[in-house]
Amino acid sequence: MSVTEIRAEVFTKLPDALHISGQPSDWVDANKPGGDVPSFLEGPSFDRDGNLWCVDIPWGRIFRITPAGEWSVGAEYDGWPNGLRVLPDGTIQIADYKRGIVMLDPKTGETRDRFSSNRSEGFKGCNDLFFGADGTLYFTDQGTTGLHDPTGRVYRVRPGTETLERLISNGPSPNGLVTSLEDKVLYVAMTRAAAVWRVPLFPEGPSKVGLFARLPAGVIGPDGMALDENGTLYVCHASRGRIYAFDEHGEEVLTVDCRHIGRTTTNLAFGGENNSELFITVSDAGVIARAKMPVPGRPMYSHTG
Repeated sequence: MSVTEIRAEVFTKLPDALHISGQPSDWVDANKPGGDVPSFLEGPSFDRDGNLWCVDIPWGRIFRITPAGEWSVGAEYDGWPNGLRVLPDGTIQIADYKRGIVMLDPKTGETRDRFSSNRSEGFKGCNDLFFGADGTLYFTDQGTTGLHDPTGRVYRVRPGTETLERLISNGPSPNGLVTSLEDKVLYVAMTRAAAVWRVPLFPEGPSKVGLFARLPAGVIGPDGMALDENGTLYVCHASRGRIYAFDEHGEEVLTVDCRHIGRTTTNLAFGGENNSELFITVSDAGVIARAKMPVPGRPMYSHTG
């Protein structure tokens, strides 16, 4: 099967006025020791007005980017926001490495914790989150897990409850996640295993969890993910500067090249005209890249709760 190759372009870049330099950061010391990290963008998600929201992990900032590519700080707080989703009612939920799952009011910039622990046990470090069509919340608890310590977790919270169900407890660095079109399967990127797991979902929990796709190995591995309306899975590779897309059978069908912009392609979201453009956080460049896709993305707001 031939693989379509698409070259991304720069949509917008974080303005110099919003760069942070020369300030202490525990996140930088732990993840980029000795480095100067003016930002580290992740978690793109669109609101109903076409504004793109994303996080800046080391500096605890949430950015709002207009359709014209203009940036503003929507919130700033003491945390390491990693993943972000805008809900149908306009509120925002964040997977925060330090705080757990955090609620954000985009009108005021105020935050409050939704889940800071599981039955008094602290999280390892929450990484990303996704909402199914019925409003079910799924999120990853990655911490510093990897091949040396495959104890990363994936949780589910059903609508109308505040009960955490642990679906996975042996993940080697669970990161981005997304459900299939019918919400019958959860795909989870296992960053340091360079793989995507396929997790069949049942009321009582998962069954017959398997390997859906292998990605090229590298310094890091697969990160954020998204689906188009045909069910094709798009996976960011956080050190190869590319997006890899797989059909429902796990066949690679498309790549998006961002290497001329940067290597650290961390996360992505469909948006733009007819929801047919892919917007990608290229974190080492402080850039939101954009690429026109042959198939529109799955609708952003499929549930009402």
